[in-house]
Amino acid sequence: MSRTSTILGNTHLVIDTGVAHPPATTIVERKGLGHPDTLADHLAERLSRAYSRYTVERFGAVLHHNFDKLALLGGASEVRYGAGRMTAPVRVLVNGRAAPMCGGERIPVEEIVEAEVRAFFARRLPEVSDHLDITYNITSNSSPGAVLTGDEVPDRTRWFNPRSIEDLRERRVRLSNDTSLGTGWAPENVFESFVRELVDHFSGENDFTLSHAWCGSDVKLMGYWDGEQADVVLCVPQKSRLVASRAEYTRNTESVLAECHRLAGLRLPGAETRFRLNARDVPEKDELYLTYTGSSIESGDEGVVGRGNRVNGLITPLRPMNLEGANGKNPVYHVGKLYNIAARRLAERLHEATHGHAEVHLVSTTGQRLDQPWRVLVRLSSPDAEVDKVQALVAETMDEFPALTDELVSDGIVLS
Repeated sequence: MSRTSTILGNTHLVIDTGVAHPPATTIVERKGLGHPDTLADHLAERLSRAYSRYTVERFGAVLHHNFDKLALLGGASEVRYGAGRMTAPVRVLVNGRAAPMCGGERIPVEEIVEAEVRAFFARRLPEVSDHLDITYNITSNSSPGAVLTGDEVPDRTRWFNPRSIEDLRERRVRLSNDTSLGTGWAPENVFESFVRELVDHFSGENDFTLSHAWCGSDVKLMGYWDGEQADVVLCVPQKSRLVASRAEYTRNTESVLAECHRLAGLRLPGAETRFRLNARDVPEKDELYLTYTGSSIESGDEGVVGRGNRVNGLITPLRPMNLEGANGKNPVYHVGKLYNIAARRLAERLHEATHGHAEVHLVSTTGQRLDQPWRVLVRLSSPDAEVDKVQALVAETMDEFPALTDELVSDGIVLS
């Protein structure tokens, strides 16, 4: 392995080449579209984008906000073969901050939030959409640092109550909001890609789920791969009103397992693949993954932003990753969102350029320019990567933050 260290502006860039390829052994988890943590992630991001679009259209800029502390508290339900109902609502705790005014004009924050919450559940879990209890814990308090020394109001106190968009410091220079980091790597191995596809296959809208309407979306997978063999533990719920009996539930599980083996044969040809489905089922006691809505959010389970899939859509403990909850963060200067997206993109570009493994870590210092991270660590398996080309790709990626914000606000980026 060789190392090159250089200073670019205010950034300390380290490039390691000839590092070892990741081992074949893989542990990977993915939570599907109906999992409570995924619901919380995707709803928080939807709120951020809706608020951002409103303020861009009305005032010409994304105003200060963050919804990345959103939480869902599960309701209660009754489940019977061929029937079911909600007996207590799902509580939506909208925690965070958002500017309620700009230049004296009110921003209808709660109205935006309620419309988005109801539209989200109507699409994602329609059985829940009429059983929601929304609690608004949204403030406009300023961040630490507003020291009062006289009669003048510190600029910082206007961040969430701007007189105009000219009070937004990021209009002049974008500074990192926090000391944090973003992590990315490429490429995925064949098993990681298979896990993503399999979970999406059962939790999303496609030919299988359209023709098997009993298939719920609270899918979760944990997989182990050694390069030749795969072991998979998979949970796929069924919707009770569409399952008339225990025998029908069992036939449906056989359909899911058959589909698992079919897809494994296509994506992992020649590999021995074992599946365990709904491992907690006790059929003789009618203890089954049978739900009214297709999600455990109906019966006491909770969802919290940041507990689910990483920005790349996977949870990979043997790969580099961090614990930032990217969804719901401000898309202009929150490094917990932007650096994770940028690190992943940079890793993919480096992989394409070097044809080897690439790993990227972007580390910020709060108050330093967003496009000049405190530290950038690039690790490449290629022993002969050209340092000047790597530096150029790093600089290119750092220059893209304004465009990255626009992509996020316009739904051009999917956070998985």
